[in-house]
Amino acid sequence: MRIDTHHHFWNLNKVEYPWLKPESSVLYRTIEPPELEPQLRAAGIDRTVLVQSANNTEDTISMLTQAECYDWIGAVIGWVPLGQPDQARKLLQRYSGHPKFRGMRHLIHNERDPDWVIQDNVVRGLKVLEEFNLVFDFVPVYPLHLKHAPYLLERLPNLTFVIDHLAVPPIRTKEMGAWASQMQDAARFPNVVVKVSGLGTAVGSSSWSYLDIKSYIDFALDTFGADRCMFGSDWPVCTRAGDYAKVWSETNKALQDRTRHEIDAVLGGTAQRVYKLT
Repeated sequence: MRIDTHHHFWNLNKVEYPWLKPESSVLYRTIEPPELEPQLRAAGIDRTVLVQSANNTEDTISMLTQAECYDWIGAVIGWVPLGQPDQARKLLQRYSGHPKFRGMRHLIHNERDPDWVIQDNVVRGLKVLEEFNLVFDFVPVYPLHLKHAPYLLERLPNLTFVIDHLAVPPIRTKEMGAWASQMQDAARFPNVVVKVSGLGTAVGSSSWSYLDIKSYIDFALDTFGADRCMFGSDWPVCTRAGDYAKVWSETNKALQDRTRHEIDAVLGGTAQRVYKLT
């Protein structure tokens, strides 16, 4: 099974996306499943994980509705207000009855306070998520948020953390440094998985190739192990630096010297286990 663990849809007429502005160019328009479906078919993708794009309930409801209409959407990562644990519990009780709801994410990088995710009430909200045995897609943007991972992981040992986009490493400057050190700190905890996603966008140029991202993918594989790494396209955000086919092909090229087990894990096996996909 080949799985894309990270993509989005949005309808500007139905849901508010505060971060999405006219200056977002190619992204500032309604983007829905029929546009992605042929691209998945061309790449040979069997299942996907649809990930939240806004910190509101309307976005989650929209995604769950789409998942009911398309079999290839295997899981949905929605949103609940972590800062309001009681309200988060009520929504999780509601969403957890949906067969494709697997967890939640909050756009922490849009919070003014870079320490938002370690506030006491937010940690309490994460404990509620842990009680429901769901996944927390953690979208840290280095260097502001990744450093908080050990603090959270120590307090939430039974919550599966998925670090999106390898925490947006400093690929443009070809650095590893503190980013690598913080990723190693996170890797000490067994309940952490990372997404090999968003790397072409991090390069910041449409001329990027697998040579730009390979060292970061290799680092992730060597640090976390292939059974804790999984592919994500980050479509349509990735189209700022290349289409779906490019993300898929360049990621495969970056993996070509790894073992068959590693390749199969990154491209599907890990995601199948983490997101309980069939």
